[in-house]
Amino acid sequence: MFVYKEYNRNRAVEYAKKWALSRNPLFFDFAGRGGDCTNFVSQCIYAGCCTMNFTPDFGWYFINSDNRAPAWTDVEYLYDFLTGTPLFITENQGIGPYGFEVDSTKAIEGDVVQLANESGDFYHTLIICGFEGGDTLVCAHTNDALDRPLSSYNFASLRYIHIEGARMIVSNDTCYENLLNGISLGIGPMPRQ
Repeated sequence: MFVYKEYNRNRAVEYAKKWALSRNPLFFDFAGRGGDCTNFVSQCIYAGCCTMNFTPDFGWYFINSDNRAPAWTDVEYLYDFLTGTPLFITENQGIGPYGFEVDSTKAIEGDVVQLANESGDFYHTLIICGFEGGDTLVCAHTNDALDRPLSSYNFASLRYIHIEGARMIVSNDTCYENLLNGISLGIGPMPRQ
């Protein structure tokens, strides 16, 4: 059974600000292997939902540099996973964070921004960490940035992804048996009278 979990934007932003100018040793730094921007934003989203999707190929997870989903580190795959388009449509109904594309007026802290070049190829992923003087402030890796104004980037177009929440599976396989036998309500052992 799925449970819908709120995306904790404060945790995502706190994580982004803590690690924007350095690297969390729990994760590989892909700066020399195509860029670390989407890896970093995935870490921020994970900090806000603490839920990964371990579906091979179409999931969203990181175990190590050689065992990760393409969506964890690739700009387009992250977009597809979060929004459920086009290959990820069935997987996006599963475990993990999910969201949808919005315009700039609906993007808030903890949401994602992706930048594209003149050809329409999206090449950079950033996380929104605040707003100041009418500008959006972002944090990013590869070219590390902490509260950098979005207007200072060169890009042909951009898109915003609003993170709605995360889905988790709650297993209740033993609930009935434990309840029937007076063992547990799922929150710890029941006291005996």
